Amino acid sequence: MGIPTVGVTIVRKFTEEIRPPRSVFVKWPLGHPLGEPGNVEVQMAVINSAFKALYEIKEPGAIIDLPFRWKRHEDLKKGF
Repeated sequence: MGIPTVGVTIVRKFTEEIRPPRSVFVKWPLGHPLGEPGNVEVQMAVINSAFKALYEIKEPGAIIDLPFRWKRHEDLKKGF
């Protein structure tokens, strides 16, 4: 038995093709897999979700979609 791993991915297509043992997906801009700079609360939530996936994912290659939203996208829609 090896060391369990989980990936945090922002490019679902590549993750589906590569099929790592287990992954969590966030729909965020490239270079920001844990979230917006300075947003420690969301960053910790992503990390905790990834750790939780270690126990939840039973099938190799499974991907869990995380529900987090990129706040700056919402600000752009509002005109900020």
